[in-house]
Amino acid sequence: MIPQETVDKILDTAQIADVVGDYVSLKRRGASLVACCPFHNEKTPSFYVTPSKGIYKCFGCGKAGTAVGFVMEMEHCEYPDALRLLAKKYNIEIQEEEESAEQIQQRQHRESLLLVSQFAMQFFSAALKSGEGRDVGYAYLRRRGLEDATIERFHLGWAPRGRRTLVDAAVAAGYKEEYLVDAGLAVRNEDGTLRDKFRERVMFPIFSVSGRVIAFSGRTLRSDIDAKYVNTADTEIYKKSNILLGIYHAKSEMARMQKCYLVEGNVDMVMMYQHGIKNVVASCGTALTTEQVRLIKRFTDNVTLMYDGDSAGIHAAEKGTPLLLSEGLNVRLVLLPDGMDPDEFCRSRSLDEVRSFFDRNECDFIEFLSTRLLQESAGDPVRKSELINRIVDIIACIPDQIKKSVYIQQTALRFGIEESLIYNRIKQEKNRNRSPLGQTAQAQEVQPVQAYEPENRLLAPAERDLLGFLLGHGCTFLDFESDSQYYSSNEEDRLTVADFIRCSFLDSDVSMVNSLYARIYDAYYELYDQGDQQDRIVKKLLDSPDRQMASQVLSLSSEKHDLTVKDFRDSLTAVPSWLVKNVPKALLVYAERRLQNDIEGLKRKLVVCSEDTEREALMKEIVLTLTKQKLIKQKLDREKK
Repeated sequence: MIPQETVDKILDTAQIADVVGDYVSLKRRGASLVACCPFHNEKTPSFYVTPSKGIYKCFGCGKAGTAVGFVMEMEHCEYPDALRLLAKKYNIEIQEEEESAEQIQQRQHRESLLLVSQFAMQFFSAALKSGEGRDVGYAYLRRRGLEDATIERFHLGWAPRGRRTLVDAAVAAGYKEEYLVDAGLAVRNEDGTLRDKFRERVMFPIFSVSGRVIAFSGRTLRSDIDAKYVNTADTEIYKKSNILLGIYHAKSEMARMQKCYLVEGNVDMVMMYQHGIKNVVASCGTALTTEQVRLIKRFTDNVTLMYDGDSAGIHAAEKGTPLLLSEGLNVRLVLLPDGMDPDEFCRSRSLDEVRSFFDRNECDFIEFLSTRLLQESAGDPVRKSELINRIVDIIACIPDQIKKSVYIQQTALRFGIEESLIYNRIKQEKNRNRSPLGQTAQAQEVQPVQAYEPENRLLAPAERDLLGFLLGHGCTFLDFESDSQYYSSNEEDRLTVADFIRCSFLDSDVSMVNSLYARIYDAYYELYDQGDQQDRIVKKLLDSPDRQMASQVLSLSSEKHDLTVKDFRDSLTAVPSWLVKNVPKALLVYAERRLQNDIEGLKRKLVVCSEDTEREALMKEIVLTLTKQKLIKQKLDREKK
C-alpha cells in the first residue's frame, strides 16, 4: 500500500498536460489544449485538457478526470498501479506499506509480467553480443546496415538455439515459471516442463506507448523454417491489435512533423529511423486494425503508406486504405522502385535523397489509384465500371462530408460520369451495411460513459445545485448585508458557503438522499474539516479512487454546471453578492423539494390506506406539509421580485 503522503506528492507533482501529452498530440486552443479523444472514435477534436484546473474532459464520450484517472483509462490499470506509473515518470520513490497477500498478488501479477519481459529483453540483448548471437544475429543486423547505436536504442537481441536457455536463466534469476508462460516467453510441454518460445531468432522488443516492454517479434535467419517471424501471442499486457512496432520511439516525431510513415517490416522501420526518418511505425506484417489506426490518430491525422511498386504492394495499400480513411486520416502513398523495400531504399541513398524522393513521389492515394485504374481499364467499359465502383467504395469511407464531396467531384470529372451516380452508389452501400437497428457498426463502437441515475429524481436537481456551490465556492465567506436575516455584526460569526449549507442541514436534521451525491457531500466536508483550501479539496476529490465520484465531481465543478454559471452570468454581479443571494435561495429550493417529496410519499400511503383514522391523520399531515411548502414558495417568490 502506498503511504498517503506519497500519494499526495505524486498527485501534486503530476501535470495533466505532461501526462496526457505522452499519449496524444495536444494542440493549444486558448487556455486549454485539445486533441481527438483517445477513448472513442471521433473525427473532430472534443477532448479538452485544462492545465489550470488539472483536468481533462471529452465532450464526445463523457470521460473526464485528472492525471491519475487518465493513466488508469489508458493503461487499463487500477488506482494504485496508476500512481506507481506516475511515480516512475516523475522519479518519486515509493516506500510501500504492508499489504495483504491478496493485494500483493493482484498488484504484482501484471507488474511481474512486465518485469520478466524486461528481463527477457536484457537477456536477448546480452546474447547478441557473444557466441552464436554475435556470429549469427549481430552479423545479420550489421549486414542489413544497422549501426551499434541503433541496435542499442531498439534493444535488438538474439534468442539462442537451446530449448530452455531463457527459461533456465529467468528461473535462476528468481522469476516464476508461470510468469514466463503468461508473458508469452515460454510454452508448457505436455509433461509440464517449459521450453523457450523464441529460439534461434533475431529479437525485436515491442514497446507500449509509455515505453515498457510488452512483447517480442522474432525473425528466423534459417531458410528451412517457414515461419519467418514469430510474435508474442496476446497476453494480459499485450494485445497485438492495439499496438504498432516503433510507436514509443516515433510518437514525438509524429506529433512534431504531423505525419506518420507506415511500413510493413521490422527492419524497414528500424532502418528508416536510423536514417533520420523517425516518424515511422510498422504493422509487424499483419493487417491493420481499427485500434492501430486510432493509435496513429492520437498523434497525427496524416499517414503515408510505403510499399514497393509491384502489384502486391499496391494491393496491400488498397486493402488498408478504407480503414485509415474511415477513421478520418489523410492517406498518401509512396511507391518505391520495383523490388525494393524501405530498408534497401534507405541504405542506398542519403537522407536528403530519400526525402527528395518522398517529396517528388508522394501522392494522394485515391488520386493515384484513380489514375492507375483508368489506365488499366482503357477500352474496356465493363472493367472501367468495376474499377469506378472500387474507388467509390473507398471514397465512401471518408467521414468528412466536404472532403468526400471534393473526391466525388474529382472522380466524376476524371471518369466522365455524373456525380449523382456516385452519390447513389454510396447511399446504396450505406443502406446495405446498416444493422437491423439502423445503426452502422462503426457508430455502435462508441460506448459513452454510463451516467449516474439518481435514486430520487425529484430531489436530484436541488442536491446537484448545492453540491455545485460547495465545489465551486465552498471556502468563500458569505458577507450578508445588515438588513439580511443572516447578518451578524460579530466577525467570528461569519460563515463560509460550506459552513452555511452544513448549518442549514444540521438545523433541519436532513441529509442528501441520492447515494452518490451524499458520498460527495461527506467526502467534501471530511477534507474541509482537515483545513484544506478549496482548490486542494476539489483536486483530491477529482483524484479519488472512487472514479464514479470523481467523474461526478468534475461535472458538478465545471463551468458548464447550469444553475451556478447561468445565474451568475445573467445576474452580472460580483461573486460575493451573487453567492449571498443564491446560496440561501438554493437551500430554500431544496427545502421546498423535500416537502414535495414528503407530500408525494404521504399520498402514496393514502392510496393504500384502508383505516379511516389513519386516513384522517395522513390528510392532516398532507395539509400541514402543504402549508409549510406554501410559505417557502411565497418566500421564493418574494426573492424573485
